[in-house]
Amino acid sequence: MTDHPSTYKAEDTHRPGIQWDDRAFLHHVGDGGGLLDGAKSIRDGTFADLIRHIMMMPEDSQKNYYIQKAGDRKFEYQEIVNLYNSEAFPRGK
Repeated sequence: MTDHPSTYKAEDTHRPGIQWDDRAFLHHVGDGGGLLDGAKSIRDGTFADLIRHIMMMPEDSQKNYYIQKAGDRKFEYQEIVNLYNSEAFPRGK
């Protein structure tokens, strides 16, 4: 799982595409965010694993969660569904 790219000799600091193995955190919608946002997460894991986790939930519950990805990028329900349904999503794990 990558937390951040290596800066040793400034090599390999940017990888194109979606980083499915980036660290990510599952949050309940409306948890308030803020300074202690990381402590409010329900679950952590790779970005791909958390997408799978949400998609295994009952459909009426899925909209109640979002994923906070490394770099403070927030992915909400519809974007999560779109990523899961994309051809690039790693299905073999």
